[in-house]
Amino acid sequence: MDKVVHFEIPAEDVERAKEFYSKIFRWNIISIPEMQYNIVHTVEIDEKNMPKTPGAINGGIMKKSKEITNPVIIINVENIDNSLKVIEDNGGEVIKEKMQVGDMGYVAYFKDTEGNILGLWETIKKS
Repeated sequence: MDKVVHFEIPAEDVERAKEFYSKIFRWNIISIPEMQYNIVHTVEIDEKNMPKTPGAINGGIMKKSKEITNPVIIINVENIDNSLKVIEDNGGEVIKEKMQVGDMGYVAYFKDTEGNILGLWETIKKS
C-alpha cells in the first residue's frame, strides 16, 4: 500500500504564505532558494529530516504555477514511471513528468479521474 508522505501548498505570494502558516501553526519553514521551494516542518525531525512523530508528514510551499493551483498531497511509490503508466491506463492524466529533486528522489504530478492534482514521490535508492 502506497502512503501519503508530503504535502505542497502553492502560493501567489510565497513570503505571505510562509508568514501565515508559521504564525498560525508554528511550522518551521526553511527556504531553499536554488530550488525556489520552502520545506515545511510540521513536527520535529530526525537526523535524516524525517518526522519523529509516527504518522506525521511534512511539506512544502512554492509559487503557484499554471498546473498547480491548489494544495497537493504527495504519495510515495516504488517506481514513478510504472505508476504514471498505471494512472494513464486507468483514466488519469500526467500533468508534470518525472523530475529529479537533488539527490533525494523524483517527483511527478498527475490529475485523477475527478480532476484533482496529486503528486508522486520516488526516493533515490542509495547503494
